[in-house]
This record gives sequence, structure tokens and C-alpha cells, in this order.
Amino acid sequence: MPVTILQGDNAAILPTLPAASFNLVYIDPPFNTGRAQSRDRMAVTRDASGSRSGFGGHRYRASAIPSARYADTFDDYLAFLEPRVVEARRLLRDDGSFLLHLDYREVHYAKVLCDQVFGRHAFINEIIWAYDYGGRSRSRWSAKHDNILWYAVNPGNYTFNYDAIDRIPYMAPALVGAEKAARGKTPTDCWWNTIVSPTGREKTGYPTQKPLTVLERIVTVHSNPGDRVIDFFAGSGTTGEAAARHGRSAVLIDENPEAVAVMKRRLAPYL
Repeated sequence: MPVTILQGDNAAILPTLPAASFNLVYIDPPFNTGRAQSRDRMAVTRDASGSRSGFGGHRYRASAIPSARYADTFDDYLAFLEPRVVEARRLLRDDGSFLLHLDYREVHYAKVLCDQVFGRHAFINEIIWAYDYGGRSRSRWSAKHDNILWYAVNPGNYTFNYDAIDRIPYMAPALVGAEKAARGKTPTDCWWNTIVSPTGREKTGYPTQKPLTVLERIVTVHSNPGDRVIDFFAGSGTTGEAAARHGRSAVLIDENPEAVAVMKRRLAPYL
């Protein structure tokens, strides 16, 4: 299915799109961390005089690659977020869903905002994406999860493809029998999924890239083949790849030229 990439400020682009033209809106906006987001990258080449050793005793030379970077600080985060949420509501069809991906810093304020825009009755779930990677704090419980708020335009008529949910293993398979153990169980609202591996093939080098498996779950369960999906803060283009892989079309918006370049490389077969 085709993917369309639009470069620019989503606040200016979204009002130009027709109302009720998308079945799923997923956004992963900046989290208001108060610092610039970047991802250091290295290129490694084989060099007999290099400073690193590797497989088979070979030597390698490492050199830094310029990092992708964007600012992540707002004086009034809700003032930044509100017009985007309003546009999400306008763009969705009657059976559509809105999923807002944030973390602990702003999610409780954002939920009040979304309740006002969509109505409290439209709130369906808060999904916790939990991961276990990186360092540990010595002064507090280490933050190892993100929050995804799910709103349905019409709580009596929304897309939720239960049969499309990927199954996960039972923790005690012997207690449920061979048939259930082989089938696995459906996840709850707590999703345990690793981050994108820094050395994995999926890695694009773009900061805050989300795992394809998480977006595939969202796309396949909350939309149908042939539906249209939109991501206002598309970043590395994971939403677009998930949509295209599963027969949905996607519109991806980002104002960062580095993000657009990453998406064009990654999604070239779908453009």
C-alpha cells in the first residue's frame, strides 16, 4: 500500500487534509524532556591498524557519524499539543481511533486534554509499553515504560480486530494444557517489548525510534486492510512501514529534514 511523506509543520499541514479521511491516528510527539534528543552513531570498517578487535581476531577502525537531533522542550506543552489533538479528532472517521504515545512527564495532563476533545466516554484504554534496557537510577525507581492513550471517536463502533492480536507465551504453560500453550495468550494493556536494538537491522539511527512490532500491533488491531493511517510526528517512519506491510496506506508528516531523509530511504519500496 502507498505511503505519502509530507515535510513541514503538522500544525500547518493538518488543516489542509479533508475531515473524516483516516481510520487511525497514531502520534508519538516529543515528550517534553527538556533536552535535545540525539542518537550517537558509529561506522566500523576493517583496518589492520584499528583500535578495536572483533570476530576472528580482525582489527577495526570506528568513526563517528553525525547524529540525528531535535529539540524536545516546550514552555507550555499542552498549548503545543492541543491543536494537534483537535485535528486528530477532525480527521478521524466515525469508527476511527486515536492513539497518543507519551511518557510519565506529560501523560496525565494530556489525558485531561484528550478527555475534553474526545469526551471522557471515548477513552478506552491506557496501554503501558514496558521495556528493560539501559542504565539504572540510584536515586529513584528507573523509568522503563511509555504510556499510550487510546480514544475511540464512537465508543459503540470502533475497530478492534481481536483475531489479529499477536499471541504471547504463557508464563506457566504446563498449567493451561498443550493446546492453549501452543496457541499462546493475548496481551493485556501492559505490553512487554524490547526497544529497537542499537545493533539490530531495524535500527535507522533516528532518535526515539519505536519498535516495528509495537506499531504492527497497533495498526493491525486498530485498523482494517485498505484503511488509511496517519502519523503527525513520523520520525523514522515506523508507522508507515507497519501500515504498508499490512495492507494499509499511510500519511507521514515530519518537519525535520533528517527524519524525512530516513523515511525516504526506509520506505522506498512503498512510496
